[in-house]
Amino acid sequence: MHPPIGSGAYGLRLGGVSAADLLVPAPPDWPLLQLDVTVANRPLGTESITEERAQLRLRTGGRLEVDRARGRATFVVPRQLSDDEMVHPFLAPAAAVMAHWLKRPCFHAGAFMANDRVWGLLGDRELGKSTTLAWLALNGHSVIADDIVVLNERGDVYAGPRSIDLREDSAVQLGVGNSLGTVGARERWRLKLATSAAVAPFGGWFFLAWGRRLEGTRLSGSECLMRLMRQRTLRIRPTDPAHLLELAALPAWEIHRPRGWGSLEATARHLMCVAAEA
Repeated sequence: MHPPIGSGAYGLRLGGVSAADLLVPAPPDWPLLQLDVTVANRPLGTESITEERAQLRLRTGGRLEVDRARGRATFVVPRQLSDDEMVHPFLAPAAAVMAHWLKRPCFHAGAFMANDRVWGLLGDRELGKSTTLAWLALNGHSVIADDIVVLNERGDVYAGPRSIDLREDSAVQLGVGNSLGTVGARERWRLKLATSAAVAPFGGWFFLAWGRRLEGTRLSGSECLMRLMRQRTLRIRPTDPAHLLELAALPAWEIHRPRGWGSLEATARHLMCVAAEA
């Protein structure tokens, strides 16, 4: 049985999936996106995004087709996907396309709650975003998103699927996560998250980096903008550049910390402390 239409993520009501435990209550004014799977081997030549249709390559070797008028995202992949897989991680690129059409900024990022606001956590691959978010979740803090962050025109953040997917070393170190095998382009260990508010006000940004010691550096608006541009989910012209400038003007820090597990707890606590005082 599929969940009621009132379930979703990333500001979208979702149809065609029954992964209710990964979704949040969705208000009726959220756009409806139907998710489908076609099992086939049809490689995509050229990616394209128009005002009505999108065709993107998936990192698994398949393709994603999104039809705006029909409100439908079809994953054309070599094997059948489970509902859980469709919701996370396959939903993210479809949600990014919908966000583009709806003029909602969307970034490769995670997000957590502190001081009654949501804070974006960004950084390049293997900088520990998901691991840091998992530590926060395991220590009683609300994690809003793991994969992408979608904001609306008011600057609020939509909750993502209620899970964090870890790499093996992080899962072993934290002692959590159920092995999913290879999902998407890598092996995953899934940590289920508690439910959260469907939408919450946004506070600002944290950018993770490696360094010799734990320290935070406040970023200017122009510095934040450069970093945000690198983390946009779709590398196409923003539909609302002025909104992007407004987001870049919010409080932002670059957080340097030493490599290694010994800095994880201190880094997470530092994030919470800075956010609480902002």
